[in-house]
Amino acid sequence: MLEIKHLKTLEALSREGNLVKAAESLNMTQSALSHQIKLLETQLETELFKRKTHPLQFTPAGQLILESSRNILPQMQQLERQLVALQQGEIGRLWIGIDCHTCFEWLLPLLRPYQTQWPSVDLDIVPSFHEPPLQKLPSQKLDFVVTSDPEPLKGVDYTALFSYELVAVLPLDHSLLAKPFLTPKDFSNLTLITYPVPEEKLDVFKQFLHPAKIRPEAISFSELTIMMLQRVEAGRGICVLPKWLVKKQTDFQHLPTRSLSESGLWSKLYAATPKALTKQAYMQDMINLIAERMEL
Repeated sequence: MLEIKHLKTLEALSREGNLVKAAESLNMTQSALSHQIKLLETQLETELFKRKTHPLQFTPAGQLILESSRNILPQMQQLERQLVALQQGEIGRLWIGIDCHTCFEWLLPLLRPYQTQWPSVDLDIVPSFHEPPLQKLPSQKLDFVVTSDPEPLKGVDYTALFSYELVAVLPLDHSLLAKPFLTPKDFSNLTLITYPVPEEKLDVFKQFLHPAKIRPEAISFSELTIMMLQRVEAGRGICVLPKWLVKKQTDFQHLPTRSLSESGLWSKLYAATPKALTKQAYMQDMINLIAERMEL
């Protein structure tokens, strides 16, 4: 029975004090406004204000609607502004999933400047304990996934972010330092220290060791990059890390590195996004920010 126009009518009557001025503020004729009010009063079976009173006096029913209009109308106006902003790409949701173990190292420092630029974007990093992050995009549980393993998914776009080289980090006195680069065969007598993730997710296995049918003599695991490097420093094995990540570990910059193969082992990261959101301004700015900051 009640509509937004009725709330606006009573708010205008209260603000302007009479039908003539209220009609003008609503871009209506006085007769059209009077007819609207009379029709509402008929439907409600009660008067909303006393005629021929100055100042205008509302009945209890009219006062109740007026008080509600003062709460509801600002909320409606805010909702309309948000919808327009959403349509124009000024606000949105950006829930990020990570499909590579080292991505937290560079992604977290980028979130603060991004949030400063897009304060109306609901930004968060969502853990993926049981379901692969990419699988959460079609169901809208995530909006943005950083991955090095793009897989064909309906309704998902992949945008290249940046390429980087993976290098072997060795102890200071290691015999392999005599070589300008390492080959898969060099790993057959080594302990490889790596992250505790499936081998098919690690490029050192997927692109380097598995094609050569080579396995390290031993494999040990660590969740933390800093602990991997401490083990290397202590001579307990070698690790393979992104070159950019090694450069950021100031306490371990004395550790030597070697490329994997003469041309190096390279990987590329992608932003996986729902097709419906890829072109949104806040999404494109996140993609551009990563690509610019991580240009190597």
